Amino acid sequence: MPSVPPERSAALENLNDSALVLENPRLDIRGRTVIDRHGLEIGHVSDLFVDAGERKVRMLQLRTGGFAGIGERHFLLPVDAIVGVEKHTVRVNETRERVQNSPAYDPTLLDAPTSSLWEPYYGYYGILPYWGFGYAYPIFPSEDGPVPPVNAR
Repeated sequence: MPSVPPERSAALENLNDSALVLENPRLDIRGRTVIDRHGLEIGHVSDLFVDAGERKVRMLQLRTGGFAGIGERHFLLPVDAIVGVEKHTVRVNETRERVQNSPAYDPTLLDAPTSSLWEPYYGYYGILPYWGFGYAYPIFPSEDGPVPPVNAR
């Protein structure tokens, strides 16, 4: 995998625990149901991970299973896997099984983030990492038209 260019940082912050807010609150997809490419529910968006330097959302944290927090599992998915954003759902170009078998989410990723810690998520899904040469931030289709980049401030 390519290394992080000097102008791009690997430091990501989770939106829930930061002072950051989304520039456009309408684009906040936390709490929405995540649907796979076959229309099956994967889980819910529980948090968004924001690039500390560019203030763009880079990862979704998905919560699946469990009841009242017991038995829940958490997964990370690059925003580049999103193929559609609707009022109550986020559609991704992956299967439920693939997401549930992805590399384990480790909360310590945020303590000392490096590109090598994020590479397994991008590599697993076959997605060019945001620090890679030629990367372009995605525009998401929605029922209201294209959703522009999701930026935080």
